[in-house]
Amino acid sequence: MKLILAIVSNDDSSSVSSALTKANFQVTRLATTGGFLRAGNTTMIVGTDDDKVDQAIEIIGNESKRRTEIVPSTASYDIGRYASFPVEVQVGGATIFVLDVEKFLKL
Repeated sequence: MKLILAIVSNDDSSSVSSALTKANFQVTRLATTGGFLRAGNTTMIVGTDDDKVDQAIEIIGNESKRRTEIVPSTASYDIGRYASFPVEVQVGGATIFVLDVEKFLKL
């Protein structure tokens, strides 16, 4: 058995969760915050059999798309004042961890 932790953008979380549920995966969603942009994310926890891990990863990848956004940069010091300028960054997609499960109990 495996435990999948998938960190996805809040923009994609509903479609990822719906697609996983439709494919008979049980999903637990947690509201989380990313460190880089300090933007809202959703961490999904999925427990599944070893042979279904690739299917779950494929679903997550299909539903969580990378996109470009313009965000304010961190403040920089410029001629005696702090200035902020927009920066183009890639957001979205998914970060996925697959862990071995030593023991699973449902009480």
